Amino acid sequence: MKKLQRNLLISLVMAGATIVGWVKGTEAKQKMVYRWKMSFDEKRALAKKRMAQRQGQVMLDDIEWAAYHNN
Repeated sequence: MKKLQRNLLISLVMAGATIVGWVKGTEAKQKMVYRWKMSFDEKRALAKKRMAQRQGQVMLDDIEWAAYHNN
């Protein structure tokens, strides 16, 4: 069911982007799709972080992660 909802949402966004592309041009369409994708990716990343924290894992920032893997 979630896959169907996601596919429907993607279809609606692409249809909306097509209409925006017709009205405002391709640059506006690309900006709209980029904003939507970034928002989706940010929400997914936050959900992964929350899930990891609930499982008791310690989240490392980029510097700590690099130092850990260099040793």
